[in-house]
Amino acid sequence: MDRHIAFGRVHNFRDLGGYRGHEGRTVRWGRLYRSDALSKMDDADWARFAELGVRTVIDLRYPWEIERAGRVREHAELAYHNLSIEHRPYRQASQDADLPIGPFLAEKYAEVAEDGVAELRQALDVIVADENAPVVFHCASGKDRTGLIAALVLALLDVPEDVIVADYALTELASERLVADWIARDGSPPNWRGYGRAPAEVMTLFLAWVNDNYGSLRGYAEQRLDIDEPYVAALRATLLTP
Repeated sequence: MDRHIAFGRVHNFRDLGGYRGHEGRTVRWGRLYRSDALSKMDDADWARFAELGVRTVIDLRYPWEIERAGRVREHAELAYHNLSIEHRPYRQASQDADLPIGPFLAEKYAEVAEDGVAELRQALDVIVADENAPVVFHCASGKDRTGLIAALVLALLDVPEDVIVADYALTELASERLVADWIARDGSPPNWRGYGRAPAEVMTLFLAWVNDNYGSLRGYAEQRLDIDEPYVAALRATLLTP
């Protein structure tokens, strides 16, 4: 099933529903979305977004990114949380052209997992609350910081690692448009050939790091985010079918 939701200016908006998780229950459709920057929405996109009935937005970008590029439109019925989970800024587009994608991005994700403990827990606290749904979380391109949150949530729902990797790699379908956005904004192509890319190798390497250091993403959540069994049960009640 095509989980991409079409917008004109937003290129990587996806529903996380339909994946099989704990005890064969599936992630509910229309409850949790992942996306690139919602600040790019034009009027038509905003109308389409309103149809989804989203109640809560989690913006994972730095405050300075929001100041520069804007945020989702304000609305009385839309709660907004800015939780910057990344603490070490870097410019992907300026990396060496042939820098290997997998090891580089996997290392960055490990940094976020170590640095952004407080914000990662806060993001989960928003997602676990049933009254906040539907929720959409996003960063700039909807693949790195967003990909980490998606992997963490899906792992806590007992979605298999190979499915988590496959979900991450779906950003590849939006890569060309993400690069086009960069060129339109900057006037020239990004120097790094990996910009906008999300090959499966990245998430595979990151999960290998997690497994080596914490046993699993569930183990990471327990050891670093203080996620216990009742919390996981609440998350499953919010996001999985009965």
